[in-house]
Amino acid sequence: MTALEVTQLLDMNQEQLDDLFRNSPAGEIPQGEGDGTVIIATGTQLSEVAARFLRFFAWQGKIFNPERGDLRNEITPFGIQAIIAKVYKGESWLDGKECVVLDYSDTSIIAQWIRDEIREVAPGLYLGVVYWGRTKLINFSLKFQAGEGSA
Repeated sequence: MTALEVTQLLDMNQEQLDDLFRNSPAGEIPQGEGDGTVIIATGTQLSEVAARFLRFFAWQGKIFNPERGDLRNEITPFGIQAIIAKVYKGESWLDGKECVVLDYSDTSIIAQWIRDEIREVAPGLYLGVVYWGRTKLINFSLKFQAGEGSA
């Protein structure tokens, strides 16, 4: 696995992000706190500005607990831990290969139509795809500190 940084993901266009996801292994189910970055307006100057804005005001990342098989999102400027998802390995809707699934269908009223999929694209760095129903919406990344990430 090559060394990739979040800033490089923000510079990629959608086709490059999809190719990176397709060509990356599922990796282990993460453990601990992953710093999140929303990836929208891919490959444009707006991507980095939007990522910073959304990180501060809306979503900071996810905290994984593999023993429980779940995660909690860190939301709002106060880092409130809410919006729980089940976490398990499963088949990706993008390409049918193994990924880590973040499933909100039975754990969240407000996010019950959301499904995320992640794969490890570099050590401690996961690329995610967000689906609303079966429609692919946006990408995100999760960066884990050394010693966290793989369970």
